[in-house]
This record gives sequence, structure tokens and C-alpha cells, in this order.
Amino acid sequence: MSIPSICIVGSINLDMNAYVERFPRPGETLHGRRFTTGYGGKGANQAVMAARMGGAVSMVGRVGDDIFGQDMRRNLASEGIRTDFVLETAGVSSGVAVITIEETGQNNIVVIAGANGLVTAADVEAAHSAITSAQVLLCQMEVPMTANLAALRIARAAGVTTIFNSAPVSSDVPEEVYQLTDIFCPNETEAELVTGVAVHTLDDARLAAAVILERGAKAALITLGPRGALYVSADAERHVPAPEVTAVDTTGAGDAFVGSLAYFLAGGHPLQTAIARANAIAAISVQSPGTQASYPRRAELPEALRD
Repeated sequence: MSIPSICIVGSINLDMNAYVERFPRPGETLHGRRFTTGYGGKGANQAVMAARMGGAVSMVGRVGDDIFGQDMRRNLASEGIRTDFVLETAGVSSGVAVITIEETGQNNIVVIAGANGLVTAADVEAAHSAITSAQVLLCQMEVPMTANLAALRIARAAGVTTIFNSAPVSSDVPEEVYQLTDIFCPNETEAELVTGVAVHTLDDARLAAAVILERGAKAALITLGPRGALYVSADAERHVPAPEVTAVDTTGAGDAFVGSLAYFLAGGHPLQTAIARANAIAAISVQSPGTQASYPRRAELPEALRD
């Protein structure tokens, strides 16, 4: 059986994590409980998750010519991720995410793009072979949309399954992105921002999914946190519940879901199975602190999640 192959175009960040009892109010200074650093960036997170599942993963992105960038490239390589197309940009900082986590496990995040904001369509074209040889291409919104569109066009022309994770939503999503996407995957907040439909219930999620389909996506997959995920296409609808767990830190859970989903789909698993397993992987991740540090490795998983 061939190894599932995934190509990810996306961001590579250093996470700076501050753990607090509660979020500070505007103008307020709080004493934090502890501070950690970790590897992050939505693209890198998803790549690490897919690689830890056993996928053959290629990463397309940029880092700065600073110590953070050198370290992050080494980290990706240590996870078995192909880094030929992770380029270094002179005179620019690497991407950074400043994350505050309160005691319930909820978080808020400030992202400084740095070199991530300089990923170009030409960078993506240089990775043409990595995209066309993959079973799944995965994109998000922490690199310029021109780079995402270039990747989606290459993948669609080659018949590669495309997943667009609309996170974080910081601008309008071009109509062509929907048209080139097989699975458009936002969370509840992102679904509201891209569709204008506030998502509080499953019925709300169905309405948001209908808007996404109208814009040209083949399917919408809206993640609903502890309520699981809702998949809607022109001829199918599935609500896939998530396991009940006690969250310690939800940072990166969405990336754990999307990265493992890409792995399972690339491996040929039926859609509902892939979503259910991705829900389970994400649920495991929220039970430990950190982002990539919380992601399980294949050998650590129950047998039912390994195949």
C-alpha cells in the first residue's frame, strides 16, 4: 500500500504561549502562570500532523533569515517533512504567533506574518511536481491569496483533491478559491465571517454551508468544536460528532483536525470515516498543552485510528 501523499502550502511560525487564569481586560496587566515557546503556523501545524500520522508531506512556504527560521526548517525536517520548497527570505523576520491561553483551555492569538506574507505564486510554481504528485493539496489563509490560487489551479488541473481551510479569515475569499476547492473547511467563527450567517446551531451551519456551495465549492465541512463537524455537498449531508473530552488547551486543534483529515483522505478512507477519525485526533490534541507539542504520533494512537 502506497504512503498517503499530501502537499501543504502555508505558514510557518514560532508560537509564544502565555498561560493565564483569565484573559486580561483592555488596559489591564495580569501575571501569567507560565510561558513557553513552540513551533506553529497553520501550514506547518497541518504538515506536522499529517506527517506524524505517517503521510509523505511536502511543505511550501517561507521563513526569515533569523535563528527562528533556521530552527523551524530543522523542526520540519526532523518530522520527516520535505523542506525543499521552504525558502529563506533575507532581511525579514520569520512568522510569529503570540498566544494567550486561559485556564478553561480557550485561547486568543495575534499573528505577525513576517516571511509568510512573502510567499509568491512563483514559489508555488517551483513546487509544481510536489503538488501534482500528491493525493491532497491543503491551503489556508496565512500566506498571500495569490500563492493559494496558484496552488489550487495546479492541483485542480492535475486532479488532486483540494482542501481550503479558511483560517484565519482576514480578508474576503475570492470566488475562484471556492470554485477550485473540493472541501471548503471553516470553523464556526470563520463560517460566519465568510458567509454572513452566524453559526450557533446545526441548522445555522447548514445555512452557512449552502452559501459556500452556492459560491462554487464542491463541499463544505464546518468544524463545530466539541459538537464535531458538519459536511454538506450537493448530494450528501453528514453530522459527525466528536468524542467528549476535557480540554486543557485548544490551540491548534483545528489544524490537528485538518492535517489528519488530509492524511486519511489521501489514504483513500471514506469521507465519514476520515472526518470521524480527524475529530478523534483533534480531541486527543486538546487534552495536552501546546500546539504541535500536543499532536499525537501514529504509534501512540489506538489501533482503530492507525490504518
